[in-house]
Amino acid sequence: MSVLSGSIIVSDWHRFPDSKDFFGRILHKKRRRKFGLLEAPMMPPNMNVDTVRYKVFISGKTGVGKSSLAARLAGLDLPKVHYETTGAVTLSTFKGIDTTVVFWPVRLKESGRVLFFRFEFWDCGESAMRRFDHMLPSCKEQVDAILFLFSFTDRGSFEDLSNQISRITEPSDRVVKLVVGTKFDLFMHTDVTESDVTQFQEVWGLSVFRVGGDVSAGLGEVAPLLNALAENLWYQDCIAASSVSISPKADLRETDSEIIV
Repeated sequence: MSVLSGSIIVSDWHRFPDSKDFFGRILHKKRRRKFGLLEAPMMPPNMNVDTVRYKVFISGKTGVGKSSLAARLAGLDLPKVHYETTGAVTLSTFKGIDTTVVFWPVRLKESGRVLFFRFEFWDCGESAMRRFDHMLPSCKEQVDAILFLFSFTDRGSFEDLSNQISRITEPSDRVVKLVVGTKFDLFMHTDVTESDVTQFQEVWGLSVFRVGGDVSAGLGEVAPLLNALAENLWYQDCIAASSVSISPKADLRETDSEIIV
């Protein structure tokens, strides 16, 4: 089950005039800034904004677009040629794991408070994970959310979703789970139907997001998924802190599928 979109945060806040100063901190000449592991947006002294940090693991079969999704969410150019993630970027001593840092500001609906979410996306190649036993535990250690990926052009990756979820998570895990279908723009070659997606959502109770197309300078294409991550993670933390001020019965349901073009 997922938080109802827009129940906790202003879902389309990036379109509001009062968001300009905040989103300007992650932009440079109308394009997204690239942030390293130790970098953060520069804030003026009069801008009182808290930063919350979350680790997000991107899981999926080889070729579904894990690295491309991380680049898309960071506003970076997509890789022109597919390559298996083998450790071109390393975090600490964990080789074979690519990390991408994404900052995303949100406004809470009830209080009007602005938060900067710092997402650290972890992406590990499938072959490296099979070869080295420490890879999966490293990716799962202190993880806050998992994105389960499949490709609309690869039926096998969709059919592997249930195995992914069962293998990587336990029912008792306190972790946000979202599903992302990549290459949605290649509708002429799709191997996964809308009825397949609907049935999956009914069985698993997980939101399915669709991504595809070229990356542009706009924020609208990444806002649905980043906002969903932020909203579900914030709600999860509020539940853990027993400080939720909304009614779960009124605000929790299976969310509709989202499209990122």
